[in-house]
Amino acid sequence: MANQEEISIDVLKASCNKRKKHVKLKGGDAAFLITDYLVFGLFALLCFFPFYYLFINTVSNSEMVARGDVNFYPIGFTLQNYKDLLALSDLGRAFVVTVSRTVIGTALMVVASAFCGYLVTKKEMWNRKFWYRFLVITMYFNAGLIPGYTNMLMLGLTDNFLGYIIPAIVQPFNIILVKTYIESIPGELEESAFIDGAGHMMIFRKVILPLSKPILATIAIFGAVGHWNSFMDSVINMQNSPNLHTLQHKLYIWLNQSSNIASVIDTGRSSSDLEKIISQLNSGKVIKYTIAMVTVLPILLVYPWMQKYFEKGIMLGAVKG
Repeated sequence: MANQEEISIDVLKASCNKRKKHVKLKGGDAAFLITDYLVFGLFALLCFFPFYYLFINTVSNSEMVARGDVNFYPIGFTLQNYKDLLALSDLGRAFVVTVSRTVIGTALMVVASAFCGYLVTKKEMWNRKFWYRFLVITMYFNAGLIPGYTNMLMLGLTDNFLGYIIPAIVQPFNIILVKTYIESIPGELEESAFIDGAGHMMIFRKVILPLSKPILATIAIFGAVGHWNSFMDSVINMQNSPNLHTLQHKLYIWLNQSSNIASVIDTGRSSSDLEKIISQLNSGKVIKYTIAMVTVLPILLVYPWMQKYFEKGIMLGAVKG
């Protein structure tokens, strides 16, 4: 019996390969595919080139960058620009703050979104439709900047690390994605678990979470990118706590200082450590490129790793309304 199955599989593979050999594209189809590959290849190149341009300028000789000679490949390869940037004070602390808020904030957001998304799919939930609609409304209306700051101040979340975490735990859009994805999971799986004596929490942990990895990875990307790039909450809510400034906030401050000090260096004056660093770089342009690369690189490294989950999760999570 096993031999017959193996023979049938081999015959099926052979027939498929034979069919593939005989498939020929017509002139119009071939032209369409070639055009398609060229257009999307060019589009991908246009998207990739700005990051490549940033990178080659950060690892090139600063004098060459200042003259605008670096366009397509590095000239005078060096990592001194990154070393000089690391010499800036408080950069390490800002990096730790940003990584901490990204990891903790993303983890709590994913757990809250998964639990709330599962909860609003249960018909036995009290006033389920009302709470779900109330959740959706918050996507379109907010109090505004000043009332939001006042609220954070009254709650004691200004100059407090929790001010980065607590407001971002509940994300209505992510909850909607998770809810829609969970509704696509066959209900028979939950019913069989109920028959075996499992409760809602057991089903959530043992059945729903393992099957929801694609959508959870998708919202994790959203959350991580949001936390990593977040800037205004640090500027507004952490005014009196420089030790809680995020990496983006610190780099923004130094970027503005570099622009101001560049004009001072042109007059031949320099006194602070930052002035010495910029004078070594020989141009404010180089440190701007280096700062931009430092902020973008971690997210660029995360996306390829999460891509297989992201594509499946965003499609299945958006099928239903």
